[in-house]
Amino acid sequence: MTLVAIIPAPNAPVELREVSLPNMEPNSALLDVELSEVCGTDVYLQQGRLQGVPYPLIPGHVSIGRLSKIRGELRDVEGRLFNEGDRVTFLDVHRTCNACWYCLVAKATTRCPHRKVYGITYGLDDGLCGGWAEQVYIKPGTHCIRVEAEPETFMTGGCALPTALHAVERAEVKLGDTVLVLGSGPVGLSAIILGLMGGALRVLCIGAPEHRLKAASGVGAAAVLNVETHDDEQRLAWVRAQTCGRGADVTIEATGAPIAVLQAMRFTREAGRVVIVGQYTDHGRVPSEAAFNPHLDLNKKHLDVRGCWGSDFSHFYRGVQIISDAAHAAPWMQLKLTHYDLAHANEALANVSSGQVLKALIDPGK
Repeated sequence: MTLVAIIPAPNAPVELREVSLPNMEPNSALLDVELSEVCGTDVYLQQGRLQGVPYPLIPGHVSIGRLSKIRGELRDVEGRLFNEGDRVTFLDVHRTCNACWYCLVAKATTRCPHRKVYGITYGLDDGLCGGWAEQVYIKPGTHCIRVEAEPETFMTGGCALPTALHAVERAEVKLGDTVLVLGSGPVGLSAIILGLMGGALRVLCIGAPEHRLKAASGVGAAAVLNVETHDDEQRLAWVRAQTCGRGADVTIEATGAPIAVLQAMRFTREAGRVVIVGQYTDHGRVPSEAAFNPHLDLNKKHLDVRGCWGSDFSHFYRGVQIISDAAHAAPWMQLKLTHYDLAHANEALANVSSGQVLKALIDPGK
């Protein structure tokens, strides 16, 4: 038996249960969890805001630990065998088919209709498929990646790092660009770091609360503005003052607030680029009083607006390599992590939802 934390149903508190270990299939493994992330997606899972979720489920879609048992063979992307005792993480997305139109023609595996995701669309009936547990079952075909860094170092990036990497890639940040990041949560903070790593001369950030803006400055933001103390016109004036009156070359929306999509367009210079990465969940419509004008806000400005939903193996793999390199990982190491044991998962969710903590981790061994 092993101890797990589950969300039994939408809007229900997390419960602890003991469940049986799985009958292992050929080329599968058991992972002893060292740390698992608590992110905004987990908050939305508890609130019932994601579609196709098979409750009850074990949350925790990004985790790290050591392989305690392997049945058959488990290999990495370079073809090297894993051994019991190796520290690994694994891509939460499982079972993309590599056979449908989206996989083969569009080259967009995030849109594969057959994809399943640990901790999100795998339920308790599917087994130990979430990281808020003492152990996770690594199903055959799961993509594991060796991690040379310490668990806490890896988790400073967590799921936000590959998501932000995808966004910065979509933004095509150029050398010397001024990038504006809307949102100072984990994705926004990683976008600041990666924007600078990708060649931006300056990165600006509009977000809240103050402790997250302090973190944004700490990871390299040249200037920050509190969204809670400045209205739309003040924010626009601030952005223009920072950019010689033009607006940002690139704006990355990482807030989750629908109105921020329109603000991103208005804060960006003419012929600039906008990437929307914060709307992973349906947060509703832009308020009607925002009065989106297709001519003035989009077409006349000649904006390039791109959606960015989730990430794929390439982003996850590169993220692990970046965070495993001490020099490149240095900005993330400044971010504060808060540990919770399995029994305090509800507290972790509440603190992430309120923004009280920067990043929360489930530590099953705590």
